[in-house]
Order: sequence, then C-alpha cells, then structure tokens
Amino acid sequence: MSTNPKRNSDRTHREPPSVSRRELLRRSGMGLAALAMLPLLEGEAARAGTVADARRSHFPGKAKRIIHLFMNGGPSQVDTFDPKPLLEKYAGRELPTGNLQTERRTGAAFPSPFKFQKYGQSGIEVSELFPHVAESIDDIAVIRSMVADIPNHEPSLLLMNCGEARLPRPSMGSWLTYGLGSENQNLPGFVALCPGGLPIQGAQNWQSGFLPGIHQGTYIDTQHTQVEKLIEHIQSRLGSERQRRQLDLLAALNQDHLNRSQHDRDLEARIESFELAYRMQSEATEAFDVSREPQHVLDMYGPGTQARQILIARRLVERGVRFVQVWHGAQQPWDSHNDIQDHARLARECDQAIGALLKDLKQRGLLDETLVIWGGEFGRTPSVELPNPLIGQAKANGRDHNHYGFSMWLAGGGVKGGITHGATDEFGFRAVEKPVHVHDLHATILHLMGFDHERFTFPYAGRDFRLTDVHGQVVGELLA
Repeated sequence: MSTNPKRNSDRTHREPPSVSRRELLRRSGMGLAALAMLPLLEGEAARAGTVADARRSHFPGKAKRIIHLFMNGGPSQVDTFDPKPLLEKYAGRELPTGNLQTERRTGAAFPSPFKFQKYGQSGIEVSELFPHVAESIDDIAVIRSMVADIPNHEPSLLLMNCGEARLPRPSMGSWLTYGLGSENQNLPGFVALCPGGLPIQGAQNWQSGFLPGIHQGTYIDTQHTQVEKLIEHIQSRLGSERQRRQLDLLAALNQDHLNRSQHDRDLEARIESFELAYRMQSEATEAFDVSREPQHVLDMYGPGTQARQILIARRLVERGVRFVQVWHGAQQPWDSHNDIQDHARLARECDQAIGALLKDLKQRGLLDETLVIWGGEFGRTPSVELPNPLIGQAKANGRDHNHYGFSMWLAGGGVKGGITHGATDEFGFRAVEKPVHVHDLHATILHLMGFDHERFTFPYAGRDFRLTDVHGQVVGELLA
C-alpha cells in the first residue's frame, strides 16, 4: 500500500455516516413520524436508480451488474477451455514439467477423454462438454493463465471470493454493493444461489466482513421450486397493515437502543434487514417465480435445478440486483478426484442454461452492462491422480487440484469477446504466458464496474483495506 500522502488523500473512503437518516429525522423533532417516512425515502432512493449509483464509482463503469457462475470444486482446464493434444503423446508417461507439488499423489500424463473443436469467427477451441456455451464464444474472453496460491479448497475459495485466503475479509459482492448500492430497494443487492445446501466454507464466501452487515450476501437454496420454500416467511400471516405497525414498533425500540449504543453497526444492519425483508414480500415473490416466464424461454434454458437458478439469476439482475453468485451445488461438485468423466454429467446440468443466459442477456440488451464470470477456485492436474484406498478412491481416472494454471472466462460488461488471454505450458500444468493472479482478476472486475481498485478502500483496524489487498493489476487486454 502506498504511503504517499497525496495518494492517500485521493482514496475513496466509504465510512458509514455519523448521523443516519433515522437519527436526522428524530433530531428534527419528528419522533416516530420518521418511521412512517422510511418507505417514502426508500422509494426516492429506488427512483434515483443508476444516477445515484454512478456518482459513487470512480468513473463510469462498463458493467452495472455481475452474474458469477461458480463451478465450485475446480473444473479441469484441459477438459473444458484449454486443449492440450500433447497429452496424447505422453499418455501413461511421466510429464517433463518439473517438481510441481500437488495436494495428492499424481502419476502419468492423462489425456482428456473429451474432444475439442473450433467455434465462432474467433476459432477458439472448446470442449464437447460445453457446446451451448461455445455458440457464444465470440462474446467470451477465455483466460487460460489463471493462478491461485495453494491447492486447497477452503483457502482458494476465500481467495477467489474475498481476496484473502486466511483472514476474514469482505467478499467481492459485498464490496460492490457497498460501493454502488442496489438499483432495486425491494431486493437484496447481493444474492447467493446454491441448491441443496452450502458450499465449502459456507457463508464466509459471501460475508460482509468489516463492511456494514447489510452488504452480506443473501443465501437462497434453489433446490426448491415454490417461492414460499425458496424464501422463508415471504408471506406474512398478519396482513400488511398490522405487520407495518409491528415493524414500526420494533424499529422504534431498535432505534432507541441504537442511539444508546452509539450507533452499533450490527444493530444498524439488523434494522436495515428488517426493512428489506418487509419490502421483499411484494417483489421477491414475483422475481423468484420462473413459471411467469414464457414457455419458449423456459425451453431455451432447459429443465432441472441449474436451468431454474440460472434463469432466476437473469430475472434478478434484470430487476436491479447488483451481484448474483450462482453456485453449482452444495460442497464441491466439480471436485473430480476419482473420475473425470463426472465432468460430463456436471456440464450437461448447466451448459444449456449458461448458453441460454448469454443469448438471453444479449437479446434483451443486458449483456453490454452485465458481466458474466465462469470458473472455479482452481483447476486440475493434467496428470492422473493415483488411487487411495484409505479414502475409498479405487479408480485411476481422476485429476487432483491444480492452482498453478487454470481457466476462467468473462463475457459482456465491457469485456473484449472472442479472445484467449495467456497460456499454460504444453501440458496444461503451469501458467507460462501472461499469468493472471486472482488479485489481477479482481482488479479487472472492479475496473469494469467503475472502480480504481487501489483507491477503493475501507478504513478498519488502523489501516486502509481493499479487495485486492496490496496486489493486483488491471488486465487491459481483456477490456473492449
């Protein structure tokens, strides 16, 4: 972090205001009447929309919202977006890659069982696992030289989501909603969709850390189809008028406690959460109900949980949600240690829906302002993982974790489409050309959203923190 006084004076500090809007109204002699005015004030904020948001960024961003498609567990780059035909020549032989430490024992070169072919005017090669995604390859920038720090899920997930592998830090979605707010005051600004439970590290992946708690991601279990199960207590038994009176009383009590506790951030976040939950009752029911879509749209996305949650993601960003993270499933489904053929099943579950999402956003004029991100926390080895009977692993048909070089892709939101950036070695083990660390990816994402990652800071514990810590460079080659 720079110690230049002039540079530090230019930093964007987004400290909570010393006087909240409730306190301002209370001190103006309105008392409980302030509570009645809250919906009006929030309505004004919602109507201000992107005009107010743009004033809070450092410069006009190309992207206004993000859909992060998280293939948790670590998809294999050499089986998806980084073909390595030389693996066929070395099949069954030791790779001449030098001593690269992996999490588990690996053996000989393991060629991909999946075929690649060129797509689009760009001629980028894509695996047969993702034919629907490949149809939009000219709108996609494939990064083939991603680099993380260590080959373990827990720290790599936190690094990818929060920019820090060890210590609690705010997640990327929390940073962006803190910096830009939400375009819709009746829905959360940051939503995490994950069917069947939580991924490894759970809610830490969408934590707000030291940022105000209102910016933490809202988790939705998308295995459910009924809105009442997707969002608990979405319908009130009291009726809107009685519930409003109840919440007004609760808010008055909380406000009194807040005043006496010198504006505790956690309590402020809880008050805001109550108000958001109340407002969600009208709009969330409609936003999460994909049955309201025309049949041809449902057919385009296809059947199944992945199709439903990816369609929900489109409906949310369409309604002003700032950041939607779409996890493939609970735990780490893409963690194919035992059999890489499982990638085929996983890709079948989501390929059609991801391809539909890209086309759907483009048809609706949303892709230019929506950044779509695809990838996991790391990749996988081009060598085979050796069986380990101690953990019930009998096959020699899987791949271990690989953080030295892996693939991700970006589309829309100011990204240059139809390109590949960087390269791994001839076997797909290590990034050797234009490596992109996770900090560089975050710097680039923030740039696309209108932020200078070095100036976008928050003061905490005596220093200025940022998503990229003291690292990161914007990858200009990815920008349109």
